This record gives sequence, structure tokens and C-alpha cells, in this order.
Amino acid sequence: MQQMALECQQELTNHILPFWLGLRDERGGFYGQMTPDLEIHKDASKGTILHARILWSFSNAYLVTKNPAYLDAAGHAYAFLRKAWDEKNLGFYWSLTAEGEPHETDKYAYANAFCIYGLSAYYEAAKDEDALYLANLCFDTIEAHFSGLNGYEETYTVDWQPLENDHLSEHDLHASKTMNTTLHLIEAYAELYRLTKNPTVGAPLRRLLRLTVDRIYDPERKQLRVFFDEHMQVLGDMHSYGHDIEASWLLMHGCDCLGDDALTAEYREMCYALAEHVLVEAFRDGALYNERFGDTIDKTRIWWVQAETVIGFLNAAEIADIHRGDKNAAEIYRNAARTVWEYIKTYQIDRRQGGEWYAETDTNGRPQSDFDMAGPWKCPYHDSRMCMEVMRRLH
Repeated sequence: MQQMALECQQELTNHILPFWLGLRDERGGFYGQMTPDLEIHKDASKGTILHARILWSFSNAYLVTKNPAYLDAAGHAYAFLRKAWDEKNLGFYWSLTAEGEPHETDKYAYANAFCIYGLSAYYEAAKDEDALYLANLCFDTIEAHFSGLNGYEETYTVDWQPLENDHLSEHDLHASKTMNTTLHLIEAYAELYRLTKNPTVGAPLRRLLRLTVDRIYDPERKQLRVFFDEHMQVLGDMHSYGHDIEASWLLMHGCDCLGDDALTAEYREMCYALAEHVLVEAFRDGALYNERFGDTIDKTRIWWVQAETVIGFLNAAEIADIHRGDKNAAEIYRNAARTVWEYIKTYQIDRRQGGEWYAETDTNGRPQSDFDMAGPWKCPYHDSRMCMEVMRRLH
């Protein structure tokens, strides 16, 4: 396990972060697209989620390594992300042009949550009070516009008119609410609360956690429901293996940030059940399947799913070992985490000069050529976070 931690440290500092440093655009921010054949499109639009995640990655990399180059890169991402803030109507746009002008001006709860996540990390790294102010202002905006009686709405126009959810719905379901947005609001609010201990943030964090248990988690299937209508009624029969294993440790982190031992103990059992079910249903040939929709299983290996699987299985091992006293189960999960890391090293990491991680590989480990190396969704957040979590948990 210590060897695995060392390898993750080397992957982080020698491969992942240098790749993203190479995408720095002196006009502002980072280039918005690199194609699968490693061609940079310098005039591609620049996603807000991409830059919020880059901001998070370099801020945390600085906190871990104290390398000033990472803090400088985080500051560069922060300066660009500020341009995506709508001073008139409040909230972050979906994307900017390559030069930093508003491009897609719709407001998504998901994107704004990631901005809080990145801004909180940058505040912790740089002690920049303006970043914390903007994170709190974004929190207030989400609560004012997206929060409702039945969870959080997904999408609005630039001036807060209702809008159909195009970016975060799949399989033509046009979901009004999603598990994915709920999970990442928890993630963002947890970090903001950890840094500020503001009860105004803690209260909706608790509500989001309760919503997950009461409406999103399916205790019979031991999985998270994915898409919902405006009344939080389920749409479609879908199981996202990647989100389940990601949630299996992020939900516990949210409870830990609140410092409520009883709440943590309650959610610990649900999180362990999520990891246990994923291990049985979707862990095959050294990696994790993507998702199931109806009777169809998508067996593609997605880069972020594999990264989150490593963390989720290590977290399950800790639960089994420390809280359940089951040494055999703990070893099973540790072995599974090591096995996924071996798959990542063998197939998911792009060894070409100038590459990072392949976004997708098939069941034979062959890279799929229809997903960008960098883009609105392809970013350093999952793989860098995996490396830092492995370092933290195993060192």
C-alpha cells in the first residue's frame, strides 16, 4: 500500500499536474479543448466547471506539496473564473469564450456548486478573502434560486427564468432534479462549512444529506436513484456505478465536516452498502463498469469512475477494519483498490508524450477515440484527487 501511495504521488507531480500546467493560456485561464490526438484548440470556449476543477486541483496540490508553481496556477485559474461571475444577475455562467467573454450564460446549480468547491480550496491555499467572499455569495445565490421544497432545481436562464436541463440529463429523460447535482452540492457545502463553520451553510448541508437518505437512496437495491421529476419522483431505471462509489466516500466526508458523530455513524452504514453492492455488481476484470440503464450495462471504463473507485474501496476498507472489525473484508477492499490502480496504470494512463489519462477504454483496455483529452468535462479533478486521497490515506 505504501508503494501505491508513492506511485500516486509520482503520477500527480510528474504527469497529471505538468500536463495541465502545459494547457495554461496567457490570455487567461486554461485552453478549453485538447482533442484525443493531443491537438490543442486554442479558440475553444472555456467551461466554468473545467476551471473550477482546475482551481480545486492546483489549490489542493499546493496545500499538499507547498510547490509555489501550483499556487501560481491556481491564482491564474481563479482570475479567469471570476470573469464567469454575473455581476448583474449573480451566479456563474456555464462557459466563457477563449478570450474570457460570456458564452453560454445559463445558470446551473451543478456548475455553481463546483465554483464554491474550487473557491473554498483556493481560499484555504492562498488565504484570499475575496475568494471566500465570492464562495459565500455563490452559496447565497444557489439557496435563493435553486433550493426548493423537493430538492434543488437544475437550470435557469441568465436572468433566472426556468430552463430545461440539457447538460445534466441523459437517455432523453429531461430530469428536473438529479442525484449528481445533489451529491456535488453536498461536496461543495461541506468544504465551505469545514472552513467557515457557518451554521447558515451547515443547515442546508444537513438537508441535502437527509434528502439523499430519504429520497435518493434505494435501501432495497442498495443504490442511488439518479434522475427525478420536479416532485422528486424517479425517472427511468438507471444505476450509475461511478456515482455510487464516489458517493460512498463523499457523503461520509460531508458528515465528518459537520462534526456530528451520530450522523456519521448513520451514513457510514449506507456508504458501506453502496460500496459493497458496487463491488459485487460492477467490479469486473480489474475495473468498474460505467452504468446500467434498464437491462443494458455500459461496460466502458471511464477515467473518473476508476479514480473514484480507488478512493471508494479504500474508504470501505477503513470502515470494514475500524468500525466493523472485519479484517477479511478490509483486505478484500484494499486488494480491489490496488487492482483498479493496476488497471489505471496499465490502460487508463496515456503514456504518449503530451497525454494525460484516456477518458474511456473498452473492456479490452483499448482507448476510445471519441472523447477529448481536455474539455468541459475532462479535467484534473478526479485523478488528482484520487492521488492526493491515496497519499493521505496510505502514508
